[in-house]
Amino acid sequence: MQWKEEDDLRQIKAAVGFVSEDEYLEIQGITREQSGDYECSASNDVAAPVVRRVKVTVNYPPYISEAKGTGVPVGQKGTLQCEASAVPSAEFHWYKDDKRLVEGKKGVKVENRPFLSKLIFFNVSEHDYGNYTCVASNKLGHTNASITLFEVKTTALTTWKGPGAVSEVNNGTSRRAGCIWLLPLLVLHQLLKF
Repeated sequence: MQWKEEDDLRQIKAAVGFVSEDEYLEIQGITREQSGDYECSASNDVAAPVVRRVKVTVNYPPYISEAKGTGVPVGQKGTLQCEASAVPSAEFHWYKDDKRLVEGKKGVKVENRPFLSKLIFFNVSEHDYGNYTCVASNKLGHTNASITLFEVKTTALTTWKGPGAVSEVNNGTSRRAGCIWLLPLLVLHQLLKF
């Protein structure tokens, strides 16, 4: 009898923790990376080989693989994401200042998928900025990550109607920058019209 991993059909060897003496396969110290499909092949000199496939699922507690902070200007849409791997799938909960965020809070929505949770702000206000905690849990355990929603200042450039005049707007303040050498040309142009 011979056992093989279906993905690459390589023989399973005892050196990596697999024992295949009889009609069973014992995987000692199994890890989540060893999940997958295995193939058992039995043969003798009398008949053609008989092949059966077995799916091995390894249950493990969640671990958060990605959780990044994001910057968003006031009044814009912002999203915090928390990605976790777990079998069975993780359940997600979000907290701010040790208070659990409840689905349906005005202007905030939680979208949960089996391995990803999103905290969506539809119109970010000053009150929304700060640290959030994403908690991923299943029956085998839980883990958490801290994610920051921070303010990003916006800068806009506005062009004025007039030769060489530009206004830069940054947080409500404005500054005019012009080319002084264009002023005499503008005056000369106006004088030539008469």
